[in-house]
Amino acid sequence: MNEPHFDPRNIHVESDGIRPWEHHDNFNDVMAEQIRQAPWYMISIAIHGIIALILATVNTAGKEKKKDEVVAIQQPEKIEEIKEEEEEIVEPEPEVEPEPVLQDTEIVEEQTEDFTEMEDEKQVDSAFDSDAFNDVVGLGGGAGGKFGGRGGGRRRLGRKGGRQTAEAIRLGLEWLKNHQDSDGRWSCAEFMKNCPQGDICDGPGNPINDVGCTGLALLAFLGDGSTMRGGPYKDVVQKAVLWLKDQMDDEGLIGMDSGHSFMYNHAIASLGMVEAYGLSKYLTLKPYAQKCVNYISRARNPYKVWRYFPHDGENDTSVTGWMVFALNSAKEFHLKVDADALKYAEAWFEEVTDQNTGQAGYTKKGEPSSRKEGLAEKFPHEKTEAMTAVGLLCRIFLGQDPKNNPVLSAAAETMLKKKPNWNPADGSIDMYYWYYASYAMFQMGGRYWKNWRHALEGALLKPQRRDGHAKGSWDPISAWSDDGGRVYTTALGVLTLEVYYRYSRLIR
Repeated sequence: MNEPHFDPRNIHVESDGIRPWEHHDNFNDVMAEQIRQAPWYMISIAIHGIIALILATVNTAGKEKKKDEVVAIQQPEKIEEIKEEEEEIVEPEPEVEPEPVLQDTEIVEEQTEDFTEMEDEKQVDSAFDSDAFNDVVGLGGGAGGKFGGRGGGRRRLGRKGGRQTAEAIRLGLEWLKNHQDSDGRWSCAEFMKNCPQGDICDGPGNPINDVGCTGLALLAFLGDGSTMRGGPYKDVVQKAVLWLKDQMDDEGLIGMDSGHSFMYNHAIASLGMVEAYGLSKYLTLKPYAQKCVNYISRARNPYKVWRYFPHDGENDTSVTGWMVFALNSAKEFHLKVDADALKYAEAWFEEVTDQNTGQAGYTKKGEPSSRKEGLAEKFPHEKTEAMTAVGLLCRIFLGQDPKNNPVLSAAAETMLKKKPNWNPADGSIDMYYWYYASYAMFQMGGRYWKNWRHALEGALLKPQRRDGHAKGSWDPISAWSDDGGRVYTTALGVLTLEVYYRYSRLIR
């Protein structure tokens, strides 16, 4: 008798589990495991999803086309775009150069020259990220507010037909860069130690003014768009700021409180420090900028302005002009500023100004510009309107408008009678006057700026040195060149030519 044939398929085993041959992973399981194994997969999926949505939109927009044409055209695009995104995801990020940080001298006194990475990464944005256009050379206020869109200003100036001016600025900055000391300063008396043997530049100044001339040179590089964060002269700016910071005492004074020029030096250096802070967006520089601004506020005479020494009861238009610009810049960059200081400065310019001619006096109405002893004959008072220019520019930056105050137009008319003229024989070279007046006339605009600009270009472009190691500089034969030497005239020359883009137009 034959045994019944055994068929295992007839055996039934009760079980709640999934049979091995029936097991399969669902989509969610697979994705969860892949995400656990590779975090970047999630990012890839998200990007693929975005691309799919974009392609779906394109497909919908083109649904009137034949279906086979859509598939033939769009499918390669989908594959190509996905590959590009995948490569972008896995590509390693480029190394970022560490940003310099100024250590607080009260905390890390011995590390003032060290550079480490900034703690607040939110401050990395450039101060020059606007493409807005200005009336003259195509640079608007943008992120810089009153300070214009300095980044790329020289390049755009060249495209607007000002190639000679743009090149003169470049050459001047190159000369300054090549004569900066390794510690960051510009030495008025010994800058020539940076010259090669056999090609030594002449024209030394007084070393007591190193702080002020370093401030002027720093402002020239900042005016061209370089900051502590970027630009072709970033290293130059960094070294200059560090040196000025190291000259600051506990009270906020930059330099030594000696002589009749230290308040000038402090004001100019403070303006450089404030601009370096504001334009570079460096939070670590803020306490130093604030400290030097605080010194300016404390040094002012009660109910008046400034002169050679803190609250000594004497006042003058020249020192006050630099102080106003330092405070005005500090206000723009949201530092704490004594509002009374700007109020009394405006009252001072009103007090010393002739309402008919717009002429501003030095220490009182009708008094001409100051001259060092023995230089009044060489540089006659009647050749300049320096104090008028200071008064006019300060009034504009303090908010006055010629449409509401006719004395501004009167001052501009007076200055047009004494336009720039490079004539060493008659004592008409006054770089200090030309600097203030050029910025004032640019703000006034119209025929004032047109007539002034024509004279200015003739006075500055042709005399600029184009030979040897002095190439790019201006000879120190100006009214105050004995004090600052070749560094002073060159820094002021560059700053004056940067008028096209250093500040935005305030008068509309």
